[in-house]
Amino acid sequence: MKKKKIIVPLFLLLAVAVYFVAFHKDKSLQYIPDNADAVVLIDTKKLTGQYLFSLATHPSKWSGSKAKSKTSGSLKDAGIRIPDFLQIFHIKDTRFSEWYSVLELKDSQKFITYLKKQNFVAKGNNRFQKEHFFFMIEGNHCIAGTSDLAFETLQKKIIQNSVRHVWEADRFIQNTLGSISFISGEKIQNFSIDLNDDEIEIKNNSDLLSFTTIASKLKKGNQFLELELDKENIRNFTRFLNKNIADSSQATSLKATANIEQVNDTIISYEYDDNFNEVEKKTFQKITQPNYTIDITSNDPEKTWEYFKSKKWINSENQFTAIPFQPNEISRNHKGIIIKSTRKPLPLSPQLKENYMLIRNNALLYSSLKTLNNTEKKIVSDIDYVLYGNKGQNYWIKIKAKKGELPLILRW
Repeated sequence: MKKKKIIVPLFLLLAVAVYFVAFHKDKSLQYIPDNADAVVLIDTKKLTGQYLFSLATHPSKWSGSKAKSKTSGSLKDAGIRIPDFLQIFHIKDTRFSEWYSVLELKDSQKFITYLKKQNFVAKGNNRFQKEHFFFMIEGNHCIAGTSDLAFETLQKKIIQNSVRHVWEADRFIQNTLGSISFISGEKIQNFSIDLNDDEIEIKNNSDLLSFTTIASKLKKGNQFLELELDKENIRNFTRFLNKNIADSSQATSLKATANIEQVNDTIISYEYDDNFNEVEKKTFQKITQPNYTIDITSNDPEKTWEYFKSKKWINSENQFTAIPFQPNEISRNHKGIIIKSTRKPLPLSPQLKENYMLIRNNALLYSSLKTLNNTEKKIVSDIDYVLYGNKGQNYWIKIKAKKGELPLILRW
């Protein structure tokens, strides 16, 4: 009887401890500024649970993960206080590529040691950089970003300011591994992020029937890029460049097909011989070039043409200069505008009357991305395709990886 009296309270204490360690989450988000217009949340406890389950079911990864943590250091020993929700945000009126996060530190010196092990370079004033990643340490906090342009602003607004705007996680995420949310005034549009064995899905609706239908129709193709967008989707994709481009150009739909191939490029230079005679020298290099056809349907093709000319996107040779890959030719007809690469234009794929964008992987793509490091190149090479779909107010993005022995959470 005495044993039972002891065991029951111990069991309850253990259950409470497990709950707080594995399931209880602090849902107060203190490190998102009030001028953020996009937020990414990662549920770190759910991510850890998924990682541990995948690791437990793949023994071949056990020894490799231990060796890697010894050589490069582990995040849990880096002096960082891991939050229940990792908060990554984009600030209004900044470049689309600029994303930031604020972390709490348990030990700033440990974190500096960790950064040095990861080959970050000290830039002075507690700033560190490695390629396109930046860190700034301020007391028991750290600001991370893909840029350092907003570091001072964030330092004053979030770290040094005792009164912060506190968000609730439930406004952004509902029982998924992650979410991405877009903020416009009081309105927040949420998209869930799910990490599966060989794919990442981002969506705002659980009904995927229409999107799987689009995917099945596109399986037969083999082009690098296929897309079909209506006016609203053109506006969504171009608003980061020019908010009014869809309306100003009178474009009502866009259809495009593209492929990439490696071609020989001739470089002509000149040298001088012993008699100071000019001698032509030819060298050859292989470059990756796209072949494409773009069909823009317009309410008023003449206005579309004049709009492109006013933006100086059409030169005297009728080339569309907004596309950096030359040469091409632009022409108009009674339906709209057509842009074609002159070397090898492609026929457009059949009309599906859907909103989609499909990018298939191609070895020429990641081999030509010189700015990526080896890890990033490995991730890109592991992707099979990226598919975007939209129907009404429902959106869906699938990043499909190639089949592998390990799930993505253990591969990347």
